[in-house]
Amino acid sequence: MATQDGAKPLVIAQISDLHCGGPYFLPNLLERAITEVNDLEPKIVVVSGDLTTFGFKEEYALAKSYLDEIECENVVVIPGNHDSRNVGYVHFEELFGSRNSVLRRNGVTVVAVDSSEPDLDNGQIGRGRYRWIEEQFSDPADLRVFVVHHHLLSVPGTGRERNIVNDAGDALECLQRAGVDLVLSGHKHVPYAWRLEDLFIVNAGTVSSSRLRGKGRPCYNIVEVTGTHVDVWRKYPFHGQERIIQFSTETKTFEKYTARIEDEVTSER
Repeated sequence: MATQDGAKPLVIAQISDLHCGGPYFLPNLLERAITEVNDLEPKIVVVSGDLTTFGFKEEYALAKSYLDEIECENVVVIPGNHDSRNVGYVHFEELFGSRNSVLRRNGVTVVAVDSSEPDLDNGQIGRGRYRWIEEQFSDPADLRVFVVHHHLLSVPGTGRERNIVNDAGDALECLQRAGVDLVLSGHKHVPYAWRLEDLFIVNAGTVSSSRLRGKGRPCYNIVEVTGTHVDVWRKYPFHGQERIIQFSTETKTFEKYTARIEDEVTSER
């Protein structure tokens, strides 16, 4: 989408919780989402974990075959708790490389960290990584983005507090010190957005699983950056989009929007 003055925004796409290979995996939705993402010509694509269901090699191979269809030079991928089951992180490293990464493109710095623990659903970032995280964000950047699979703040409708990382308080303080603008995460298939002091936290839903809570629908996020203005949109494969939050990286002013969840999940899902 172009702005009123005709400038084309920088686009970051976020897909999460693919769960390839499991009984609830919906391949048509993942295929559609990737097609829609490619049409937007994003500068960066973030895949925020749970590529697989059980961390098996065959599931990883299937996930890789889909992600290879993304037409973007800058794809950031991290594992989730499902990917670290059954020592699945060894397959992740073989197919996708390091489980922690840094990307700097077009004035955007993306630091992505593996918060998963082998065979556990909960996770942590780890105090030993805080200094490293702050160092990666030390260079000048127009937008600083941190990517983690687990929640840093509780999300309504996701159950008990254990869904956030064990060291969430210290991790949030680390990100505040680092001047992070935006956190992208996934995990419990419930999309949501928070502002905490100068930090904006956006949680993605699942892009291609029918394991949904309440009236939720499979979806993914699009972040549009124009100067200091950021719009975050929730997109539904086959079925349009809605803005969930907009904010300024300069003034930290923001506006949050209430999602319009349909009563019935459409037949394409």
